[in-house]
This record gives sequence, C-alpha cells and structure tokens, in this order.
Amino acid sequence: MDREPGLSVRLKLTLSYAGFLMLAGLLMLAAAWVASQPGQSLDFLLPNGVTSTLGALVPGNHAFLLRAFAPAAAIVLAFLLVFGLLGGWLLAGRMLAPLTRITDATRTAANGSLAHRIELPGRRDEFRELADAFDTMLARLEAHVAEQQRFAANASHELRTPLAITQTLLDVARKDQNGGNGELVDRLHAVNARAIDLTEALLVLSRADQRSFARDPVDLSLLAEEATETLLPLAEQRGLTIETSGDMAPTLGSPTLLLQLSTNLVHNAIVHNLPDQGTVWVTTSVHPKSAVLTVENTGEKVTPQFASTLVEPFRRGTQRIRTEHAGVGLGLAIVKSITQAHDGTLTLTPRAAGGLCVTVQLPVAPPHTVA
Repeated sequence: MDREPGLSVRLKLTLSYAGFLMLAGLLMLAAAWVASQPGQSLDFLLPNGVTSTLGALVPGNHAFLLRAFAPAAAIVLAFLLVFGLLGGWLLAGRMLAPLTRITDATRTAANGSLAHRIELPGRRDEFRELADAFDTMLARLEAHVAEQQRFAANASHELRTPLAITQTLLDVARKDQNGGNGELVDRLHAVNARAIDLTEALLVLSRADQRSFARDPVDLSLLAEEATETLLPLAEQRGLTIETSGDMAPTLGSPTLLLQLSTNLVHNAIVHNLPDQGTVWVTTSVHPKSAVLTVENTGEKVTPQFASTLVEPFRRGTQRIRTEHAGVGLGLAIVKSITQAHDGTLTLTPRAAGGLCVTVQLPVAPPHTVA
C-alpha cells in the first residue's frame, strides 16, 4: 500500500513531550502572573502563603510587571522548549529502540529469511511481548514452510513414480506389437489406481488444511464402528481380531473428514500389524472437555523417535512397510491434518509389547448440540 510521507513516531513523541512542557510552563507562568496582580487571590487553588509570596515578589505596578516579568517568562519558555525537544528526542529514541529491532526483523523476514529472531532482552513490557510473539510467529512460519517444501518434494516424487511406470509400460507395448496386452492392461490398471488414490489423498489433505468444511454434530463412536465394519474383511483376511468398545463421544466437525480419520487409523492398525493372530483395539470415550478416539494394535516394537515421524507426509519406515495395502504414505499425515483442522490433538505412543497406540482428542460438543 502506497502511503504519503509523514512525521516519524520519534518526532511525534518529541513534539508531544516538548508541547507538554511548554503547556505546563505557560500554566505556571500564568498562575504567577495572576497571583501578582493587585486584588487577585488564588487561595482557593494554592496552599496558604503561596499567593502572598508570589505577590510579594513583584510590585503591583502594571508597567513594571511587563518589563520585569515578560523577559523572565520568555527565557523560561525558551529553556523549556529546548529542554523538551532535546530530552524528548533522546527519550523517544531510547523508548523506540526495541521497535527499530522489530522493524529490521520484519524487513528481513519479508526478504525471505525466516531463520532470524529478534530475541529482545530485558524484562517483559509491551515491546518485548510483541517481539516474543513475532519470534513465535517466525518459528511456526519457518516450520510450516519447511514442511510444505518437504511435502511438495515428496508429492512430486510419489506422483512421478506411477507416471514413469506407465510410460515404461507403454514404451514396451509400442515395441512389442504382436504381444498380448492382457498383462499390460492389468499393470496399467494397478498403476493408475495407485495414482488415483494418491491424488484423492492429496485432495483430502488439502481440504483439511484449508478448514473448508461445515461443523456438524458428530459421534466418534458411530464413525469408529462404521470404519471397523468397512475394514473387517481386510482384518479377517489377515487373521486379525478387531475389538471395539466405548461410549458416545460427541464432537463438532465434518462427518466425512472424521470418517476418513477413523478409517485411516483402523486401516493403519490392520496393515502394520503382526503377520497372524494380531489384534486391533478401537475405543471411544468422553471427558469434560474432549471426545477421545483411541486405536491400538499389536505389531513390531517401535521407538518413540520413529513414532514421532510417522505423521509426516509420505513417511515410510522399514519397520512398517507391507507389500499389500501399504497405502500411499499419507494415512497418518491426513489424520494429523484433520485433527488439527478440528482443533484437536494427535498422540502416537509406542506400546511396550509392540505396536502403536494412537489417540485423537477433539473438543467435546456442547450438550445442546447433541440429539
């Protein structure tokens, strides 16, 4: 936005400080002048004895008062003006020094450098609270930009892989005009299905990040039950057992996104489980301020450091890779985005016996919104 040039804040403070001193001086001189006039009394404003003392300083002759009082008043006002301007300039500069550092940091961030921090020393005041808030904003912005850059790089890589495979298969089919196309069509179908799944996952992730959804009353227990019923054939195919329990867990949010969250959690618990005789526990509960969905599964032991990285987009570890139904590496990333979009918290905790415990806490719905 283009703005017309104006006075600096430091100059405004200086002029305000000098003007205040001049006004105070004028009021003092006016009071002394009035008090020195014959027949005038300021006893109702000044303490006893002050009026008589001021009146005794100057004789009651009007011409003499003008000759003696006016030069002294002019000298006092000139001194106050110079003192006010100089003192106001120095004091304003000292008071506004933190604002200069904040401005320099803002310009640095505007030029693309997000690693700079103000780190303003001293005790807490308005400027230091502003500097601390700005440092916090820069830290979050830097982390968000870094995450987006990693996401863009990973997404480009993941999308390039099925396209490269498709191109290779088409090149092979072009060279082999007499060969059968049945196997080729099956491979192309599988690659295309993977690309579609990845694209849909990216769209869900983007929608959750933008929070472009209406908030309706939702019961997490019903969504968890629906997700479990949908994925029960996959669990039976792998020889797994799914146990569900819990109470109503009312919250406000998007039923579609929260169903996606529940499905991703249950699917993740099934896919990354023991080869046989594994178990998945799906429970819901409600607390005074939160509705909780917990999904636990058996499996190989996971370190806390490794568990903390599983919510990153396209994060895959050798401990959790499966050849079938392995997904596109966005399952827990989508869960994290949906949870944050609903003002909730996501916690991943390794189980001592192996496997993972994932807990989603969302704000509980007000009682009047629950049917």
